[in-house]
Formats: sequence, C-alpha cells, structure tokens
Amino acid sequence: MIRHLICLICAICLLFSFNLPVFALTETQIQEGENLTNQAFTAISNGDFDQAESFFTDLIAKFPENPAVWSNRGNVRLNQNKFDEAIADFTNSIDLAPDYPDAYLNRGIAYELQQNWDSAIADYQQVLAIDAKDAMAYNNLGNALAGAGNWEEALANYGKATQLNPNFALAHTNYALILYQTGLKDKALRSFRNLVRKYPMFADVRAALTAVLWENGQQGEAESNWVATVGVDSRYQDLTWVENVRRWPPLMVAALEKFIKLQ
Repeated sequence: MIRHLICLICAICLLFSFNLPVFALTETQIQEGENLTNQAFTAISNGDFDQAESFFTDLIAKFPENPAVWSNRGNVRLNQNKFDEAIADFTNSIDLAPDYPDAYLNRGIAYELQQNWDSAIADYQQVLAIDAKDAMAYNNLGNALAGAGNWEEALANYGKATQLNPNFALAHTNYALILYQTGLKDKALRSFRNLVRKYPMFADVRAALTAVLWENGQQGEAESNWVATVGVDSRYQDLTWVENVRRWPPLMVAALEKFIKLQ
C-alpha cells in the first residue's frame, strides 16, 4: 500500500518544515516546477509511469535538495517493479528529511516486494517511531511480520491498525486471515461474515469467506460468495497470485485451493 504522491508546492513547504536548505526560487523556476509536476501527475493518471519517472527525474535535476520529488520518483519506480532504484530514491528522500514518514513506509513496501522482511520491518517501525498512530504502518508491519512467519506479532499489529482506523477494511481482512492461520477459525469466520456485510463489494473478503465456508461443508453459500468474488476481481482464481502477490497465509491459500479444485 503505497502512500500518496506529493505535489511540488507541498514539497516546497516540506523543505521549510524540516529546516532543510532552501534556495530562493524565481517565478520562472516555480512555474517550470509546477509544469513538470502537472505533466508527471497526468502521466500517472494515464498509467504511463515511465513518462512520469522522466518528469520526476527532470524535477530532481532542478530541485535536488527536495525530499518529496525523490520520494515521488521512488513511487513511480515502485509501480514499475524497479525495486532497487525505488529504494535508492526513498533513501535519498530520507537522508534529506529523516523525520518525514512516507519515504520510510514506501521503502518498506519495496523491501517487502523483495522479501527483505527485516529491512521492511525496520522501516515500518521507524514510521511508528515518528507517528505512533499511523494505522497504515501498523498494517504494513503486520504484512512484513506475516511474510517472515511471525503470525502472532502480525495479528497484534493488524489489530492495532483496526483500532486506530475502524474503517480500514484491508486491515480488518488481514486480521481475520491471520486468525484463521493461527487456528481461531470460528472467530475468523465470524469476522469474514461481518466484513462481507459491511463491504459487500470487497473481493478479498468474499474470496476468504468462500474458502472457509467450503471447508466447513457449506457449499451452497460458498458458491454464492465465489460468484460475487470473481464478478469483482477474477485474480482470485489464480492461486499463485493469491499466495505470492496478495500473500494470503498458507492455511487460507490451502482452503481456497480445496474450493477451486472441488476437493
């Protein structure tokens, strides 16, 4: 879950917020920066991350001491699976603004995608050292801990994310997935049912409910939820995607596999 990109004006304010060196900008420089930023965000909205990267590279050349433009280029590189390059950009942003949490969070995501769990955990913990009420950081820390197989710690962090943000649907779903993984299957089932009622179009929780219902022998209800799942997101038919991209825990993947293979 990548944190939002930041506009150039906000980025300039960021420099002042952290007492970083700021050079006087002429009206021409400001206008050039705004034009490049607008072009970058237009490219992003069009899904052209390669072009957006080029615009942010131009912005870095013009504003090399600006941490947000480095972080923004890191985000578009992350969207292109350029993990090492994205990490380098986030690190440059962190060096310029060590008290700014978003670059740590997004670098943690890049480390996660490389399955570098320890580095991801360290970055998410740094976000929480800056802001102890960052629900997204707790959720992502849960992701990294789950990736490392630390299920109980993952559960605790997902729980904290849901406490801080009761409407954080993905964190609630992650919490329920780990409940199932840790053997609390009845509690997980109740959670999935409640989530489906609250978020009926959320394919992830529909797919999870399908798997648990099927394993419980409730085939008709499982089939009904599966129709709703694939109608929203067909990727759940691909167990490799569920296991390696969405990264469900092993027992949940096994439960969904039983349904898909009609076991």
